[in-house]
Amino acid sequence: MRFGDLLFMSMASLWKRKVRTILTVLGVVIGTASIVVMVSLGLGLNRSTMATIEENGGLTSIEVREANSYMEGDSTDKEPKRLDDTLVETLKANPHVELVSPVLSISVIAKCGAYENQLEIRGMSGEALEQMEIPLASGEIPVSEDELAFLYGNQVLAGFMNSKTGSGFWSDGVIPDIDFEKDAIFLIYDMESYYNSQGNPENGGQSVKPPKKYLANYAGLAEGGLDTYNSYSWYVYCNIVPLEAHLKRIFKGKIIPGQPSTASGKPYKQFYYNEIYVEVDDMEYVAEVQKWITDMGYQTYSNTEWVDSTKKQYGYIQAVLGGIGAVSLVVAAIGITNTMMMSIYERTKEIGVMKVIGCDMRDIRTLFLMEAGFIGLIGGILGLLFSYLISLVINRVVAGMGMEMGLSYIPAWLAGASVLFAVFVGMTAGFFPALRAMRLSPLAAIRRG
Repeated sequence: MRFGDLLFMSMASLWKRKVRTILTVLGVVIGTASIVVMVSLGLGLNRSTMATIEENGGLTSIEVREANSYMEGDSTDKEPKRLDDTLVETLKANPHVELVSPVLSISVIAKCGAYENQLEIRGMSGEALEQMEIPLASGEIPVSEDELAFLYGNQVLAGFMNSKTGSGFWSDGVIPDIDFEKDAIFLIYDMESYYNSQGNPENGGQSVKPPKKYLANYAGLAEGGLDTYNSYSWYVYCNIVPLEAHLKRIFKGKIIPGQPSTASGKPYKQFYYNEIYVEVDDMEYVAEVQKWITDMGYQTYSNTEWVDSTKKQYGYIQAVLGGIGAVSLVVAAIGITNTMMMSIYERTKEIGVMKVIGCDMRDIRTLFLMEAGFIGLIGGILGLLFSYLISLVINRVVAGMGMEMGLSYIPAWLAGASVLFAVFVGMTAGFFPALRAMRLSPLAAIRRG
């Protein structure tokens, strides 16, 4: 018997028993939708968490810092292994390292009219600043090494306080009237002298002279309001090359704040960095590179451990949710089996005639398997469409609660797998009824029919 004939006969048989077919398909619809929605919730949670991790430092970046002797159990006074240009070049030589940038941090006082704030400036290479992909509300990334310009995080504005009234955003909820692009922002790098001058300490009967203020050139402003939080939100970024040159001019042989000094109390000629930013070419090698750096005697931090534990945790959640949804599909499979068994009892004579006229046993089995497969296919497709509808409702509800990324996520592979699985369940449920149809005695089937 041709495949087309079997296909037509199976569809005609299902259509002849419409009510029973619809009820059986409905069970598959509910079962498929249950599995897809349950798994989509686990995938949505995982995607949301991965997005949060990406916003807080990325999945392939490593932060390198000086080893903490106290944490390492080393109480000696030996010179620590510092972060310098030699280490930067060593890290660049690793074949899995895509980008290395020193990070030079310094705290400054920023003044704009009556407003004042203590900022942390982070100098990095232009390439690293571009790699961070900070979304901009205005301006540009400060990649130029010829001019010192600053990129402000979206939360920096909230830290400014009125020095006359002591009020600020975090105390009275009023946003400071400051425009970083248009207003003149002055920076004071010598914070010690500044605070001494504010306290008017006596030094031989003379007050301490206030340090010089420097106009801050505007580069850009990170996208986001005061209710948006990211890893870059609280910092001010600039290119490290002009920052180093600027600090050398300001302090002129004095110890730069945050920099170590020699045993005699003199500054080093070179800069030592607060941190080194390392970007690995693939997430697969992050742990390997991190261990390599740690073995050299430095502290490292990456999101690898967080990612691994999160993936494992959400893997369990998806398995549990999928198992709960699978119960509905098991019930639907029982319904398919029952439907196919009833169909065989009702078509006993038809089966007997098919055998008498020489129909191949495999064709009889295929006929009933195709009917069960059709039930699974129709139920799977309708169940998937129902899943998308439920997912849409869930995501709109959570969006109304302030969650930007949807809670339910149905990727293409889940959609395809759910339909194929529904067909597989249908054919599996119809396998034993199909075997029973094959084994019916032709003469007994005709007499019974």
